[in-house]
Amino acid sequence: MKSLERDAGKVKRRVGKRPPPTAVAKAPAAGGKRGRLLSAPAIEEMFRRFAAGDPHPKSELEYVNPFTLLVAVVLSAQATDAGVNKATRALFKIADTPEKMVRLGEERVREFIKTIGLYRNKARNVIELSRQLITNHGGDIPRDREALEALPGVGRKTANVVLNVAFGEPTMAVDTHIFRVGNRTGLAPGKTPLEVELKLEKRVPPAYRLHAHHWLILHGRYVCLARRPLCERCVIADLCKWPGKVVQQ
Repeated sequence: MKSLERDAGKVKRRVGKRPPPTAVAKAPAAGGKRGRLLSAPAIEEMFRRFAAGDPHPKSELEYVNPFTLLVAVVLSAQATDAGVNKATRALFKIADTPEKMVRLGEERVREFIKTIGLYRNKARNVIELSRQLITNHGGDIPRDREALEALPGVGRKTANVVLNVAFGEPTMAVDTHIFRVGNRTGLAPGKTPLEVELKLEKRVPPAYRLHAHHWLILHGRYVCLARRPLCERCVIADLCKWPGKVVQQ
């Protein structure tokens, strides 16, 4: 899901609230290092604040059932959620099941999603994954990561989103936002998305795991921006271990 850092001056949403304090020094993003790991009590407090600010976070992708969620997430690769929603509103009105999508056909799917990056390849994947769902799963979305990842255009991140949003599994779908927040804050530093994911599974308190990936995505999308994080608006600025953060109390 393409980052929205260029909209840094137009923050639409914030996770939690923080009293206005602060002047923040601009510094490059830094990966997590030993000695900068958040403590267990700090992690508990981080997610307590996220939950207080947004108790029931939702995906910003629009969908009507597990199938349309899967399609939306596949289309969201290297695209904004807003851009995907604009394209899929009309598409899902006429094709909200694998059978309807196959009948619609690849050429017509391309017409609906042509404003989205890589739309030709994505249209091909949407039709083929729909065929495979019909053939291999009776038209249902499998509640299994391996089966989901076997579908065209579906990787681990996409599978984790579907398992979390459609089936309530406490998975961690690590995108660029979560990767950045996990490393920058000291929550779950890692060199690869998989390493960050596995650390999040261990470090996020069980009570917060279901919604953790949504809180972290929203925090990275609207507050902990890549080029210039809005530390002065950050609900966890006092907990964050990023050495580039300079907050005057």
